[in-house]
Amino acid sequence: MPEWSVTEPTKLTFDEPVTELHVRIVNGTVNVVGTEESSARLEVSEVEGPPLIVTQKGGTLSVAYEDLPWKGFLKWLDRKGWRRSAVVSLAVPAATRVEVGVVGASAVVSGLRGPSVIKGVTGDTTLVSLSGPVRADTVSGSLEAQSVTGDLRFNSVSGDLTVLDGSGSSVKADSVSGSMIVDLDPDGPTDVRLTSVSGEIAIRLPYPADTEVEANTASGAVSNAFDDLRVHGQWGAHKITGRLGAGTGKLRATTVSGSIALLRRPPREDEPWDAPPAGTTDTQADGPTDKKVL
Repeated sequence: MPEWSVTEPTKLTFDEPVTELHVRIVNGTVNVVGTEESSARLEVSEVEGPPLIVTQKGGTLSVAYEDLPWKGFLKWLDRKGWRRSAVVSLAVPAATRVEVGVVGASAVVSGLRGPSVIKGVTGDTTLVSLSGPVRADTVSGSLEAQSVTGDLRFNSVSGDLTVLDGSGSSVKADSVSGSMIVDLDPDGPTDVRLTSVSGEIAIRLPYPADTEVEANTASGAVSNAFDDLRVHGQWGAHKITGRLGAGTGKLRATTVSGSIALLRRPPREDEPWDAPPAGTTDTQADGPTDKKVL
């Protein structure tokens, strides 16, 4: 089994086929990009502290610290962890299955068709143009998904979720205190299920939309930009229910003390623009420009 101990900036090319990638780092940055090439490439541009161990066994390529296992990753604690850091970039075949774990590091994963699994203790993760299924678990790290067409599953304690131009068939997210901003532009029915205890939830739907809606908050405020939906409750608990279009998709959003906003995307360039429904402000019709609208 080929193995390298990386203690200084290094570039490696792997001619043997790579079907699975495992990366686990502390501090620094990891970038993973899918390509149409058959080979894989690694560049470690910075490394401090213990060496990174690079191994290739069969079709699995691993870049990780020896004392940082995948099992129990989110509970890993090392008082000396701040003394290590690495900046790692990898190019792998787009169909590769990828597992990335970061502690205090940022991660960018893009251009993959295979499944992706992300685990983060702290540090932000950005996903771009992934068409395979994605599972992300974080403690306090935030996740931003741009143009992700695969099913997305997100779990966090306090990390925020931002989905931009989401067109996958499923988005499921659970958080204790993290906020969720989900901007949907699906090509077909979408199953969206969002749950938070105290985090705010904002969902921007295409207009016209095609989904059954049920959104609940026990004590937070609600905002609704669709005339076809009903808002129930004036004090305390609020609920937004109804059907948009044929109702082939499903939208379920629940928060205990956070607010819920259902907002409307502007029409696509190839669709005629209709005036907003009566009583809807421009801000509601066009959706949020940043988190402050919540």
